[in-house]
Amino acid sequence: MRQRKIEIRNTIFEDSIQETASKCSPNVKVSKKKSHTSILSTGIQKFFLTSIIGLCTMGCGNSNSNSGIVSQGTFTENLTHNGEEREFIMYVPSSYNGAEELPLMLSFHGYGGTATDFMNWTDMRSLAEEENFILVYPQGSLLDGSPHWNSSLPSADNKSSADDFGFIEALIEDLSTTYHINSDRIYTSGYSNGAFFSYALACYRSDLIAAVASVSGTMTDDVISDCNPTHPASIISLHGTSDYVIPYEGAPGYSSVEEVMNYWIDFNNTSTEATRNSDADIEKTLYSNGENNTSIVHYRIHGGDHVWFDLNYEGASTGQLIWDFVSNYDVNGFIEDNQ
Repeated sequence: MRQRKIEIRNTIFEDSIQETASKCSPNVKVSKKKSHTSILSTGIQKFFLTSIIGLCTMGCGNSNSNSGIVSQGTFTENLTHNGEEREFIMYVPSSYNGAEELPLMLSFHGYGGTATDFMNWTDMRSLAEEENFILVYPQGSLLDGSPHWNSSLPSADNKSSADDFGFIEALIEDLSTTYHINSDRIYTSGYSNGAFFSYALACYRSDLIAAVASVSGTMTDDVISDCNPTHPASIISLHGTSDYVIPYEGAPGYSSVEEVMNYWIDFNNTSTEATRNSDADIEKTLYSNGENNTSIVHYRIHGGDHVWFDLNYEGASTGQLIWDFVSNYDVNGFIEDNQ
């Protein structure tokens, strides 16, 4: 069994959210000033989950646990992969007792970011508690001094040598030895560089991933040309039309939002007739009836810049929109069709 260092965090006393909007672009310096401005609301809804964090002894019913002991709440762990110690933060809901398989959500920060800052900015822990899923924020490794995710396969043009695909595969395997995880319901969400990596996982490790959420990110040209999923995957995308880092229309080296959506619409063989709804500055476009009843949904944020959006779309935040969508699917497609 792998040895893991565990740091327990008491989230009751975390009383601030650090600035993270700038951390996901290599062209923007990180600022410690607190600033989470939304184009859609006058204030930011902050979700703080207060929980008592401890260790509980599991019974013999959890056949996936090697040690019989698991943690609940928010804590940090380290996993050694390819000789390098990699860190991740996870949240396990208080209802977890090992008797039921839980879905797993992997959420990836942007370029230059940290798992801690990204967790505090996007905080989906209260959602994980309410909806009963395990939430993990992995930490990217350094590239020229900045944390990143390597979303491309090895090549002469790839500046990164990080084996992030292997790391995530090892992470899922490691978590599954301790927690009773539903291997058919593993989801990825990501912001900026983390969104690029989420798409890449759906291309190169699709056997592990049921559905993907992208916020302010697209796909690099090499990934979209080499993408070879083993099954249709439902996709939810949110992107601002005024994104100054990853332009909506694309740029040299990566595809536009429309090109990415068209790739998955074609691969999933969804209907080309879209259902469209608009709410203030948000336009929702849904392509449904794909193979295995998969769907593609895109939220076009008019005037939105390069952020994790502070939305209130029909009463739902960005995190809620993501979960409400991806949780309908497993690796076999729409869940109700598979029961």
